[in-house]
Amino acid sequence: MDYKELADRVLNVLKNADENDEFQGRLNMKSWDWPTGVALYGIYKTWQMSGDKSILKYLTDWYEDMLTNHEPPHRNVNSVCPCLTLTCLYQETKNEAYLPVIESWLDWVLNEMPRTEYGGLQHCTVWNKHYQQLWDDTLMMVCLFLAKAGVVLNRPELIDEAEYQFLIHVRYLQNVKVGLLYHGWTFDCRHNFANAFWARGNSWYTVAAIELYDITKRENAAMRMIKTAWLDQVLALWKFQRVNGLYTTLIDVEEVYSETSATAGIAYGVLKGLRLGWLSEDKYKEMAKLASDAVIGQIDKDGAVQGVSCGTGMGHDLEYYKKIAVSPTAFGQGLTFLMLTELMQK
Repeated sequence: MDYKELADRVLNVLKNADENDEFQGRLNMKSWDWPTGVALYGIYKTWQMSGDKSILKYLTDWYEDMLTNHEPPHRNVNSVCPCLTLTCLYQETKNEAYLPVIESWLDWVLNEMPRTEYGGLQHCTVWNKHYQQLWDDTLMMVCLFLAKAGVVLNRPELIDEAEYQFLIHVRYLQNVKVGLLYHGWTFDCRHNFANAFWARGNSWYTVAAIELYDITKRENAAMRMIKTAWLDQVLALWKFQRVNGLYTTLIDVEEVYSETSATAGIAYGVLKGLRLGWLSEDKYKEMAKLASDAVIGQIDKDGAVQGVSCGTGMGHDLEYYKKIAVSPTAFGQGLTFLMLTELMQK
């Protein structure tokens, strides 16, 4: 299969989406927010693998437009996400216009972003500060940016902070009996909300933990703990994978719909784990193939990734997750890009 051609189709959907169309609006790339941030990182990784200069131009044009023609975004956990790819592009292009933007966002995360007890990054959004709450989404939206900036700017204290955030999130979100991660934790009320093993939330950790290692190349005690938690999670994901290769939007609940974006993220993490030597057993090779084949089967003829649950806040009961709408989204395309880049490795 020509994975580059498939990635081009997935990208064309984003390039051609009509932001005023109710359906295509969820594929809109005209905002500095987390869905576009996830998509941009997947597009960047696709450029890394393919060397296609038109993809690099798409990325640099996107940031040029956003930084020149749009008002600065509201600062919250989700709007940090596009800074990850901006930092990657700064490393590649040395465009000095990017540096003050990167440094400004770093200053906000380190000094102004709300914190929970013990210094966790509080999952503040545009609508709600989510007082004293940890969400697994934060690892993807903020912490990879900290780690990448630490490497690019030679500021190891940023990597230390990223590692600490991974550790505190694992401490309060991972169920040590099952291995999966809950969606969130509240220090205020001392519980995990609905005790939901939300699929895309788990995929954020599957992606972000091994990405953290690949970005930093650290082999320290913190990374050993992050890897151990990841291995426990991946074993649990192997046990809960459906026969069709997909994961249900609540991983341990069969009576809900299958969800493509989480499956793509999990496939990416497992494929990368196999490539980097974190995994070796045949069962994980079979798991990755089953998952990636299932995701590819969800890409329609135009390149839109079907079966993606829309943006999902914190649920207080499991019924909330079962009712999330399903539609192609920018982040669904982005997680699929990531998976395709690992398939391109072969």
